Amino acid sequence: MVSKEIRDIIENYLEAYNSFEIERMVELLHKDIIFRNISNGETTMETRGIQAFRELAEQSSTMFSSRRQTITDYSVKNDKVEVGIDYEGILAADFPNGLKSGDKLQLKGKSTFEIKEGKISLIEDYS
Repeated sequence: MVSKEIRDIIENYLEAYNSFEIERMVELLHKDIIFRNISNGETTMETRGIQAFRELAEQSSTMFSSRRQTITDYSVKNDKVEVGIDYEGILAADFPNGLKSGDKLQLKGKSTFEIKEGKISLIEDYS
């Protein structure tokens, strides 16, 4: 069972993410935040610390005209909270892989969160 406090932190983070509110996202993060994006079992992006996370968040916010992560389920594994995610985004720019501005991206994945001192200290996004 995920405590209400931890659930609220994660939901507030995702709400800020969906709304492109980078400052609000950063306020919920531990100063030593580690972020990893893992696609097909391979780490494609990793940042450490608030400043590196902020820079990535600002850069990625320009790539989408809209985006929404919707939680499908919660589970606790060891000291981490695993969240099932449905992701939908509308691209605001052309991507090197052939996707074009205006294309809709839909993914199912999961994110793992770790909370330390009342802040998010780890985010791992899996797709």
